[in-house]
Amino acid sequence: MSVDINSELTFRKLAIFTAFMERGNIARTAEALDISAVSVHRALHTLEEGLRCPLFTHKGRNLVPLPAARTLLEYCQEVTQLMARGLEETRRIAGVGQGRLRVGTLYSLTLETVPRLIMGMKLRRPELEMELTMGSNQVLLSKLEDGLLDAILISVTEAQIDPKTLEVMPLFQDDIWLAAPAEQVADGRTEADLRDYSDRKFVSLAEGFATYAGFQEACHVAGFEPDIVARVNDIFSMLSLVQAGVGFSLVPGRMKTLYENNLQLLKLAEPYQMRQQIAIVFAHNRERDPNLLALAAEGRMYALSRQDVKA
Repeated sequence: MSVDINSELTFRKLAIFTAFMERGNIARTAEALDISAVSVHRALHTLEEGLRCPLFTHKGRNLVPLPAARTLLEYCQEVTQLMARGLEETRRIAGVGQGRLRVGTLYSLTLETVPRLIMGMKLRRPELEMELTMGSNQVLLSKLEDGLLDAILISVTEAQIDPKTLEVMPLFQDDIWLAAPAEQVADGRTEADLRDYSDRKFVSLAEGFATYAGFQEACHVAGFEPDIVARVNDIFSMLSLVQAGVGFSLVPGRMKTLYENNLQLLKLAEPYQMRQQIAIVFAHNRERDPNLLALAAEGRMYALSRQDVKA
């Protein structure tokens, strides 16, 4: 069956019409909806035009509903209630605005960043459950694009971010350091010239992780192909191998607090210095999701706290 609904018949106008029918006065309707009286009058007038039938008659400056208006009101109430349920169910299926937020993160961010964000989120939205997934930059970005995660914390330096579809909330920048076994004496050096380590064995994260591409690039700048004896899928396993003397590696500075007493950590010399930009990333079409708005707000607070520490 063909339904004759033109562009003048919108849910917004039906909502204004319903509010007017409940209050019987344009001024009170405008006040309740926080819009102008002119907007209320225009909505009612164009609604009549869209229906191609009169809904009101004028008595002085007042609009008096005709029987047609009362009939429309009955269906409006039924349709808006049904649509409200439909929108709620649609958001539930999409995972929007529910009591759970699926967040993906790099392993290295679970030391300090993620716990801080979770604590802040519990204060903002105590009823919200946060489900964490850990993985590489590549895996997390793929899961976000497939709708399996609501937001991810990754290194956007190493990721292909489409600004048309994804929102990026910067958190902080992090330098990359050389990690060496504790017994490997650094001879008092505070910086590492990678050329001096061209004959050493290395351990690294697998391809797709945030520091993998930077690791390869830094070694190429130093003019050698690294002898990688092991590739692992999380940064804690990688640093355990370094600690055990299996090889050297490159790690982000955020790992220093946990490992500075067990490993030697040297800042890379100028030609090889790298920096990661850590950020919260989520889909642009979900920027008004209340859970993601809360996460973004907490992210801004966290970013400011990092700046205050540096200052």
